[in-house]
Amino acid sequence: MKIAIIGAGNMGGATALGLAAAFPGARITVTAKHAATLEKYAERGLQTTLDNVAAARDAEIVVLGVKPWLAQGVLQQLHGALGGKILISLVAGVPADEMRGWLSGTGLTGAYTVIPNLAIEYRESMTFIHELSGTSETLRTVQMLFDAVGRSAVVDERRLHAGMMLASCGTAFALRYVRAAAEGGVELGLYPREAVEAALQTVKGAAVLLEARGTHPEAEIDRVTTPGGITIRGLNAMEAAGFTAAVIAGLKV
Repeated sequence: MKIAIIGAGNMGGATALGLAAAFPGARITVTAKHAATLEKYAERGLQTTLDNVAAARDAEIVVLGVKPWLAQGVLQQLHGALGGKILISLVAGVPADEMRGWLSGTGLTGAYTVIPNLAIEYRESMTFIHELSGTSETLRTVQMLFDAVGRSAVVDERRLHAGMMLASCGTAFALRYVRAAAEGGVELGLYPREAVEAALQTVKGAAVLLEARGTHPEAEIDRVTTPGGITIRGLNAMEAAGFTAAVIAGLKV
C-alpha cells in the first residue's frame, strides 16, 4: 500500500505517524513546504519530499492535509496526478459540492472528506467519513485505514459537522476540562503534576468504564452519587455554574 500525505501540518503529520504505526509495511510519503518540517518523519522511516505532484503520482491513496485556504490551489497542482487513486481530504469546512467541483475531471476512483482528531497519532482517533464519490470497495478501504487508528463512522454531510465538533474540536474541549479539574485539584492541595495525572487517569477510567458497561453516562453517575453525598453536591454546583449548557453551547458555535 502506497500513501501520500500532502501537507505535514498538525493533522496531516499526526495522520502520517498513526498510519505508519498501524501499517508498518506501507510506503508512506509525507510532503511539506520546507525540508526542516520533514526531518522528524524521515527519522521515523517515512519517505519525504517537497514535491507534492511526485508524491501523489507514486501513491495509491492521496491524503490532503493542507489548510482550507490552500486546498483548491494544491488540488489544481495535483489535478493530473490523481487519476485512478483514492483521495482522502482532511480539509474541514469545505462544502461537499464545492470539493466535488475542484475534483472534477481528475479521474479519481473515490473521494472522501475525513475528519479525524489528533489522537490518530496514537491510534485512538474518532474519525468521521463522508463519501464525495466512490464505490463500496473504495469506501471499505478508507474505513479499514481509519478503523486501524481508532474508530470510524460513515455519515452524511450534515452529520459530518456534528462529528467534527464533538470528536475533533472535542479533543480541545475534553482537555480544557482536564485543565480545569487539575487547577481545582491544586486549589484543594495536590501538587500540579499530581493533579494533572489524577485528572487524566480519571477521564481515561471513566471512558473505559462507560465503554465496558455499555450504559448511559447518567446510569454510571447514579452509581457514584450517594444521597446527601459530596458527589451530588459537586455536580449540582457545576450545573448551577452552567456546566452542561456551556458544553452544548460550545458544540453549537
